[in-house]
Formats: sequence, C-alpha cells, structure tokens
Amino acid sequence: MNKRDRKHQLSNSPIVDQIPLACSSELAAVEFLESQRWGDTPCCVKCGSVNVYKMADAKTGERNKRFLWRCRDCKEQYTVRIGTVYEESRLELRHWCYAFWRACTSKKGVSALEIKRHCQISYKSALFLMNRIRFAMSPDTASEPLLTGTIEVDETYVGGRPRYPSKKKGWSRATKTAVFAAVERDGPIRRRVVADVTAQTLKAAIREYVDPQARIISDENLAYRGIGREFAGGHHTVVHSAKEYVRGDVTTNTVESSFALIKRGIIGVYHNVSREHLHRYIDQYDFLWNTRKMNDGERTVLAIQSAEGKRLMYKQPTAN
Repeated sequence: MNKRDRKHQLSNSPIVDQIPLACSSELAAVEFLESQRWGDTPCCVKCGSVNVYKMADAKTGERNKRFLWRCRDCKEQYTVRIGTVYEESRLELRHWCYAFWRACTSKKGVSALEIKRHCQISYKSALFLMNRIRFAMSPDTASEPLLTGTIEVDETYVGGRPRYPSKKKGWSRATKTAVFAAVERDGPIRRRVVADVTAQTLKAAIREYVDPQARIISDENLAYRGIGREFAGGHHTVVHSAKEYVRGDVTTNTVESSFALIKRGIIGVYHNVSREHLHRYIDQYDFLWNTRKMNDGERTVLAIQSAEGKRLMYKQPTAN
C-alpha cells in the first residue's frame, strides 16, 4: 500500500478500522492523531494560522522523520505532539494510540504492566503514559454543567488492609481513602477524593455539583441531614440498616453500582492504588461512565481530543 492509498484509507474508514493501523505504524499513528486534532484543516499550534505545510526530506520527498510542520506566517516548526499530554514524550505515538484505545475500551481499566507487555516498553514508560492518559480524561470542572433531576449521592472508602495491622479487630478508616459521588439518573456522574466524610465536606460537594432545583437521594447517613432545605426537590433517604434498599423510585443502587466498578477494577486490574494518585483513576472511571452510551471508537476519539491543551508536569523540589 502506497502513501496515497494509506491516507485515503485513514480518512474514509471508520475509527475502529483506523486504530489497529495507527497502533502498528508510526506514520499511520501520526496521521491518525493529526486528523483527530485538526480534521481537514491543519493549523499552527503557535499562532493559529492555517497557512502551514508538512516538512519533507530533501532527498526522498517523504515526510520529515520527526513529522514536522511549519507555519508560513510565524515561521515556527511544530508537531502534533505540541500542546498535548504527549508533548516532550520520547515514546512513539503508536504506543500512545494503543494505550488510548485500551484505556477507552476496557470497562474496568488497563494496567501499566499490561501496556508494558503489549508495547514492549519499560514499566516506567508505561506508567508515565497511562498517568497522562488518565489526566487527559479528567473533566474540565469550570465548564461542566450542574447535575439536574434526581441525584443519588453516596460515599465509600477505597484501600486495602494495612501491611502491619494493629491488634484491634476490623479495618480502620484511617488506612483508607474516602471518595464522594453524585450521579444523575440516566446522566453523568461526579466523583472526587475527599479528606473526610463529615457533614461539612459532603454537603459542600453536593452544592458544588448539583443544581438547586434537583432532588437528592441518599442513605441514612446523618452527614446528609438538613441538605434537603437547600434543594427544591427535597431530600429522600433509604434506610439500609433496616434492610430497605428500594422505596418506589427512592434508591441509591445506581451510585453504589458505580463504586462497585471502581473497586472491581482496582482489585482485579490494578490491585493497589496509592492515595496520591487515586484521583487520576477516579477521573478515568468517571470518563468511562459518562461516555458509556458512545461506541468504543467515539470514546477513544474523545479521549484523544481531550488530550489537547493539557500537560502533566512534575515539579522538582528546589534546593534551599
């Protein structure tokens, strides 16, 4: 297949047919990512001009080995990596395409060890790659609409038993991380790691995520008491301690099932997640939940497009 035939195939075939080719060829991966980012109108990432061209090798006429573009207006050179989570990454873009595909098609997630085996890269590189893909999936909280209608709220604890347990029986909440969730019936979900599950913390999270005209449903946790006065739909509860789980349409089964997906994923795929990075995994599961009505190709494209404008930087401590 020559270059023209490959380009025609990429532009006219469905996403699910394009991705396997993008995962096996670096040129196909670059062209796939360029098409998802710019469509039919490539532009300069520095000045926004569309007066750009692909740089070619002087001897062969093929694309530059670094797949560079150049802007005729600002004279800057750039690639599709600039301004994305894979900027400055030395990993081949075909590995990024494969990791995006697996992260978006695996309901309970994919581990860095699996990406390491499939792509034949180091574990450190695979972890670097997956953390940035999860960051690309993180929501833009400033532009997210408030949840409306019937909203189920709940909290859970994520984490395993301590390595050196105390003599006291049972698990300690001090060894686990609290996570709050609010889910709209037949709609999106909002979750976040919280410092504690006090009334002040949980009510503040509800006010941040939920429209004042909504109806709140929770279990009998006393931390939610009084929140109904702030919402037009009021506050309804199910009493789990009395083995009541459904009363008409009053139930928290939806939000509890969302927590079940997280815990099954952590236990079965990741085995252990540190408190420091748990919020990244929560963002990934939220992305999968909120795009559950999309097909795998659409979800993968959305994740790739969400990678633009995001950089995950690790600041090094400064010396005193």
